[in-house]
Amino acid sequence: MSEQVALITGAASGFGRDLTRVLTGRGVRVLACDVDEDGGAAVAAETGATFLRTDVSDPEQSTAAVAAAVDAFGGLDIAFLNAGIVSGTGLGEGFDLVAYRRAMGVNLDGVVFGINAVVPALKARGGGVIVCTASLAGLTAVPMDPLYSANKHAVVGLVRSLGPSLAADGIRINAVCPGFADTAIIAPIKGALADMDLPIIPVSQVTDTVLGLLDGDMTGECWFVQAGRESDAFGFRNIPGPRGAPAA
Repeated sequence: MSEQVALITGAASGFGRDLTRVLTGRGVRVLACDVDEDGGAAVAAETGATFLRTDVSDPEQSTAAVAAAVDAFGGLDIAFLNAGIVSGTGLGEGFDLVAYRRAMGVNLDGVVFGINAVVPALKARGGGVIVCTASLAGLTAVPMDPLYSANKHAVVGLVRSLGPSLAADGIRINAVCPGFADTAIIAPIKGALADMDLPIIPVSQVTDTVLGLLDGDMTGECWFVQAGRESDAFGFRNIPGPRGAPAA
């Protein structure tokens, strides 16, 4: 990966921060993007990455981030579209439209806008790789936060659908789908998870899976990360195919 260029969103903490550390250690030039200016500046100071404040829910800022990477480093080879937040709202009487729009803006629009912005730059480079952070919540039902599950299911469907179409341009795209990992997003429920004796995934395990997706040759796959298990591509069952009309 030496001399390659990566754009990482949600780089100020969690998976984004850890991958920034690992990639810069490999000689990759990283544009670290986040709305958290203090956290982003700290990551940049620690790793030598370049920080750019970026709100991924704004398509113009995603486009500007890609342009900044190309201008600073001459191109783009890797995109880790990782920024994410909890929904902050349920449905029914407690529905909060502002929180809903914000969650969809970061978790789904941020991935859509990010892919739309990075694909031309990757094409200009002759190809590249995109990894999107989804979640186990994108692979199963999550009654405790159905709207989070909804936007993560959308990311999973998007990645699976784009895999074949981007392959013609030498671009691979995959999703990483972690369970409860040791990041700020689980802070409100960390105590409850401990009470239920649910193991929490170390951030490094997720980073290792992302590195495998960057180094491998797979595309259109969604890799689960779960405590105590080897990460692997989730095996989706095929939908039932059509049947012809019964014979007369």
